[in-house]
Amino acid sequence: MSRSAVLVLNQNYQPLNVCNVRRAISLLGRDKAEILTATDRYLHSASLIFEEPSVIRLIYMVKRPFQQRRLSRKEIFIRDHYRCQYCNKQMRKLTLDHVMPRSRGGGHSWTNVVSACAECNHKKAGRTPQEARMGLLKQPEPPKPNPYSFVMHTDVKDAWRPYLPWVEAMFGDSSSLSGVAAGD
Repeated sequence: MSRSAVLVLNQNYQPLNVCNVRRAISLLGRDKAEILTATDRYLHSASLIFEEPSVIRLIYMVKRPFQQRRLSRKEIFIRDHYRCQYCNKQMRKLTLDHVMPRSRGGGHSWTNVVSACAECNHKKAGRTPQEARMGLLKQPEPPKPNPYSFVMHTDVKDAWRPYLPWVEAMFGDSSSLSGVAAGD
């Protein structure tokens, strides 16, 4: 069975997630979803032929809570726009810096970790920004939840674009968001 990605929309046409064709066919077969857009390919079972779905819509409404982003190097760099939070240089080779050093009780949290170039990180060393006389561009804070983060690492198909209008506004005419999510 095809492993192509299928966009799943909530009952109100809001993007909900991306699943594989097998899962989409299962939802369709149990009358939990309907096909909105199909590819030009067909799937064959012993006795049936199915259109391969590209976009499906659930028959019922699903409430999904917003998920907070996980704290990771990549997410810190994305939050800080790949800029050193001390000297404002934009670069690909960054380090993580704890505003209040861990050796002095600072935690590893969204509000205590920032992107820093190696030079600034070395200069600040085990001191606070005030002690090192280095100002932060902005106080670190957790990023706002992104309800569409599931699309960020998926190739966006042309058939999905009517249901993801923000793709064009935010990322231009890119057909893959995986590079954008990585900051490329």
